Formats: sequence, C-alpha cells, structure tokens
Amino acid sequence: MCIGLNEVQLNDLGQKKGIWKVSLRDMPYVVSKKLNGATTVAATMRIAAMAGIEIFVTGGIGGVHRGAETSFDISADLTEMAQTNVAVISAGVKSILDIGLTLEMLETMGVPVVTYGSDDFPSFYSRSSGFATPLRLDSPGEIAALLSSKWSMGINGSVLIANPIPVDKEVPYSKIEKHILQALKAASENGIRGKETTPFLLKSIAEASGGESLESNIALVKNNAFLGAAIAVELSRK
Repeated sequence: MCIGLNEVQLNDLGQKKGIWKVSLRDMPYVVSKKLNGATTVAATMRIAAMAGIEIFVTGGIGGVHRGAETSFDISADLTEMAQTNVAVISAGVKSILDIGLTLEMLETMGVPVVTYGSDDFPSFYSRSSGFATPLRLDSPGEIAALLSSKWSMGINGSVLIANPIPVDKEVPYSKIEKHILQALKAASENGIRGKETTPFLLKSIAEASGGESLESNIALVKNNAFLGAAIAVELSRK
C-alpha cells in the first residue's frame, strides 16, 4: 500500500526545500535532472504500478476544475485512473473541483466509483457532496472482491474508493464552500493557473478557516490509511 501527501504539504515543502510538484508529465524531466519531487495522484499511481503495488491511499483526487468549460483544466489523475491497475482510496474528489462533472468523466472512462458505508458521495472535507454515490460497499472484504473481480476479468484501470471523513472531523459543506469561493476569487485575481491552482486554493482555504480545513485534511488521510490497509489485507487473500 502506498500513501500520498496532501497538496498543502506539497506546497509547503516546495517553498521550503525546492521540491517540485511532480505530475505524470514532469516525471521524465525531474528524473533526468536528478531533482527532488513530490508526486501527484497520477504520478504516484504509475510508480506504484511499476512497483507492483495495487492499493494507493491519498486525501482526495484531482478532477474537472470549476470553469473547465473555458480553461480545459482537467487533472491527469482521471486519465491515469482509466488505464492503471491501482485502486485509489480517498475522501472523494477535492471539494474545490466540479464534483458532478468529475463523476461524469469517471463514468465515461469506465472507472468504478464506490463509497464505503454511505449512499452519499463525500466531498473531501465534508461527508456529503450533494451527489449520490454510483456504488456502495460496506466492508473491506467486499471492496477487495470487487478489485479482484475487475482485474481478473482483464478490465484495466483503477477503482475510486471514496471514504467519508469521520463525523467529528468534517467541515459542513455550506461552511467550506464559502472559503472555496473566496479562494477561487483570489486565484483569479492573482493569475494562478495550471498545476499551481490546487496547492494555492488548499492553502488559502486552510488560512481562511483558521487551520480547521488542514486539521480535517490530516484526519481524513489517517482515516483513509486505515481503510486502505484493511482492503490490502483482504486483497492479499484473494
């Protein structure tokens, strides 16, 4: 099982130690130049697949950005999930994104989306996003059985396993949305685009929430790690 850093941590590391945020397209350059890098979901999935690791835990996946109809800003996480046999456990799609369009794109790409123990698809900081989950499973064993069945059938690609943040650590959607809208406005005013967008937004939200969002971010990663470990154990028995 592989565990990724959240992008607030990546951004802070990059500022302090000159560490690149490395997506799939950046990997050959960073490796050839012998630079330090912290990998995105897409890049980590590819590395995990190369190492024979089938379970990857992160905070939230990237997806279709708000306003993508004009910016065409869509994360490489989605295209990587369509082709790489590494399951991703997350607290859903990052709430700064267009969750509805991201779910539509995952469906188009044939990526199963399963929420653990809930009929509501989570939105990273919050247990609900306003969207119903496409699929629901209630135990690590059931999820492992799905993974085993998918890959034994020769159907390539990931499965997105959405794990809602613990109740006592969530930030209500209505509350976090206000911070998101403020951060999006600030990003636009500062000309933030491309791969710098997500770290900027998450850091802005953490500051605006007085650290509450960062505390939730850390809690959900730990929660995902517990579930990922349990699924990995069950999958090893298949």
